[in-house]
Amino acid sequence: MSAAARPDHGIAELYAEHHGWLLGWLKRKLGNHGDAADLAQDTFMRLMCSREDTPERRANWQLREPRAYLSVVAGRLVVNLYRRRSLEAAWLEALAQQPPALAPSPEERLLILETLNELDALLDGLPPNARAAFLLAQIEGLRQADIAARLNISERSVKRYLVQAMARCILLAP
Repeated sequence: MSAAARPDHGIAELYAEHHGWLLGWLKRKLGNHGDAADLAQDTFMRLMCSREDTPERRANWQLREPRAYLSVVAGRLVVNLYRRRSLEAAWLEALAQQPPALAPSPEERLLILETLNELDALLDGLPPNARAAFLLAQIEGLRQADIAARLNISERSVKRYLVQAMARCILLAP
């Protein structure tokens, strides 16, 4: 099969031409080769998975500004990495404050961290107040009036935000 007939030829070319540059860019940004290598791979995987799955689309990987596009995708992955690590650090801090008798097993800890990361991904893209209202209601168990007072917004806004967050969770849940 000739290179022109292979549907993955375009992505292979894109990878060959820009992977080294992207890896270097991520290493400078993160200061860590391992994380940079992982995110460089994730960037190309995201690119491959985001395209419509037709031979015509897969064969046409020409981007006008490939490095700009790759840096935007990789930049979003960097933000996700930092957010996930922040979430994990907050969970571990909360866990450290628990009496040892109440501490979950390592398996339960992993399941809880995975669930927190999935919830974070589901809520990604919501306005900050909608995200905060949902978390205050679901995690802290606050009533709508208490959420409104804490966020300094109306109860009607709290209701709207909770509906928005629940709808997002329902629509995007696997």
